[in-house]
Amino acid sequence: MEIKLTDVNFKEEVLDSELPCLVDFWAEWCGPCYIVAPAVEQISKEYEGKLKVCKLNVDEAPKTASSYGIMSIPTLAIFKKGKVVDKIIGAIPKSELEATIKKHI
Repeated sequence: MEIKLTDVNFKEEVLDSELPCLVDFWAEWCGPCYIVAPAVEQISKEYEGKLKVCKLNVDEAPKTASSYGIMSIPTLAIFKKGKVVDKIIGAIPKSELEATIKKHI
């Protein structure tokens, strides 16, 4: 299950999380974001209990997006113990995303 992030719940859901988190920084108007969305959704189901999957709309949470230097979307960031440990920019195949995730769980 994907969790919808805001500037308000980001710290609680991501930074304070016991599990590693995959954060999908996206926007309604972003075509490539819709290309990667099905892979992110599948990963949220397949890695349930091992990885928390969250989505942050950069237009709705600009403070958080800018604090992590998000310049291009989609950006998929992996957070572990409150820190970004990996970042993927652009629409990539699910296999590539999974390979990156597996390094951190």
